[in-house]
Amino acid sequence: MHYGVDWWVMTVIYWAAIPVGVFAFLHALKQRADAYPAAERMTKPAWLGITAGGTAGLVLFSPSSLGAMFWIAGLVAVLVYLVDVRPKLNEVQRGPKW
Repeated sequence: MHYGVDWWVMTVIYWAAIPVGVFAFLHALKQRADAYPAAERMTKPAWLGITAGGTAGLVLFSPSSLGAMFWIAGLVAVLVYLVDVRPKLNEVQRGPKW
């Protein structure tokens, strides 16, 4: 059986997404609850639910299954946390960079 480049790329993305989701959840778990409102983001329980649900979607579904939209939604959820929420939390807790 011959696998194309697209299959290899999607396989790497699939397996890389799971640790990214776990990292996002653990990061959200370790942050102080008061930092979320200070960063003008949703509450800590909300982000814990979003990152946990996103990680569950990454684990339970694959991009090549019938549940691909749940996998994509999970990936988007954890990436939004990492790209938007995480930097704001770090800035609030450490102060702005000079």
